[in-house]
Amino acid sequence: MTHLRKLMLEELERRNYTASTRRAYLRIIEDFARHFHRRPDQLGPPHIREYVAHLFRDKKAADNSVHQTVGALRFFFIKMLQRPWRVEDTPYPKKRMRLPVILSRDEVARLIEAAPNPFYRTMQIGRASCRERV
Repeated sequence: MTHLRKLMLEELERRNYTASTRRAYLRIIEDFARHFHRRPDQLGPPHIREYVAHLFRDKKAADNSVHQTVGALRFFFIKMLQRPWRVEDTPYPKKRMRLPVILSRDEVARLIEAAPNPFYRTMQIGRASCRERV
C-alpha cells in the first residue's frame, strides 16, 4: 500500500465514510492514476476534465458513476492534497431524470387477476374504489 493510499484510507475512516464508499473512492483514484500512467498527486484539473470526458465518451459510464468519480477526485485533491478547487473547472455531471413507468388500468387488472389466491387479490377492493373516483 502506498503512503498516499494509506493516508487517504485513514482520512476516509476518520470522516466515518462507509466501507463501500472507501473502497469506491480508493478504486476511483487508482483508476484515474492508471489512466494517465502517473501518480495521482502529479495530476490536476485538466486531467480530471479529460478523465470525466473519457468516462462518458469511451466507457459509456452512467451519470451516477461519474458523479461519484468527481466526488472522489474532489475529496482527494481538496482534503488529501489540500489544493485549491474551483467547482467551475469540474462540475458534477447533470443527472438525467427518469419518469416512472405507469401501468394502464388493464395492466393493473391483469396483474391483480394473476394473483395465485384470494389473499393476494385483496387489492381488487382498492381498484374498484379507484374506478369510482375517476
